[in-house]
Amino acid sequence: MAKKSMDDLLKRRMSAAQQASELEVGNEAYETMFQAKADAAAPRFCELPINSLCPFRTADIGFHPYPPEKLRAFSQQLAEQGIYERIIVRPIPNSEQYEILAGHNRTEAWRLTGHSTIPAEVVEADDARAISIAVATNLLRRQDLTIIERGKAYRALLDENNRHGQRNATPSSTTFGDSRQKLDGDSNGETFGENRQRYNARKIVADFFGVTEYEIRKAIKLAALIPPLADILENSPRKLPIACAERIADYDADSQRAFVEMCTIEGYTINKAAMQKIVHICPPPSAECQALYEAWRQARADEELRRAAPPKKITFDRRKFAPYLDKVGSDKEIESLFLEFLRQRIG
Repeated sequence: MAKKSMDDLLKRRMSAAQQASELEVGNEAYETMFQAKADAAAPRFCELPINSLCPFRTADIGFHPYPPEKLRAFSQQLAEQGIYERIIVRPIPNSEQYEILAGHNRTEAWRLTGHSTIPAEVVEADDARAISIAVATNLLRRQDLTIIERGKAYRALLDENNRHGQRNATPSSTTFGDSRQKLDGDSNGETFGENRQRYNARKIVADFFGVTEYEIRKAIKLAALIPPLADILENSPRKLPIACAERIADYDADSQRAFVEMCTIEGYTINKAAMQKIVHICPPPSAECQALYEAWRQARADEELRRAAPPKKITFDRRKFAPYLDKVGSDKEIESLFLEFLRQRIG
């Protein structure tokens, strides 16, 4: 067989393997989390007009498209190598349109190459399976997702699971795909069952994606930030430490707007001490913006007083340290060691 034919065959095999993996992971996620068998009907392979495709609209799964520079590089790669991985879509009822389940960036990059059609795999999928395919392929294949993107994806799965009204099963149901194992979760990833030994939706999601339940709770909580704060956390994290963002996420959307200004002042970063003061004076989940501003100003004034106060003199009983002082050099070296110790213990 000629080398070109061998290369083409290899590419087709790689494409088939990648496509099977993408769809199979989505189906596995669906069967694991929703205890329903994926439609056994064979998907339909075809070329679809790009103009007939719509972004995923069933749920807010939070994934951002590639930025322009990365999209252009991807497009150049596709122009040179071709598109080896079909997108996955499902028909939109009573129309000639299709909803993209996997392949938004591929679609846009392929469009930039000048093509008007794209290889697609058409599947019949209910909302739960559609969300599973869209979420699983991104969470497992994209390492560059932000914590908010992941939080929205987890939340979409748990919200859909809650809509299904499924309940927990016995603790012995530990195998993914076991039809006896039921799931339970709400939009915040919290469980309803009183029996702590029972599996719940959040644990199933955590086990499936190889994360902890704490990571899921944290990501979902941060996904509750309003868009301006989410943008700051994702793109200017130095202006908004993640520990502070978690405290802000306890407030409702109206209250959160007050924090946007706090996080956008040049040369200032909101810190844990300020957040503790604000939360103490204006406890969540709701507070007037003016009250939050006032609490923030008090926190900053307290911080200025602390900085202006003369440093406290620290004294030690040298007799207690005598066995060690001979092994250390100058007082300056002792000071350096002590400071390093405090940094490691307190941060």
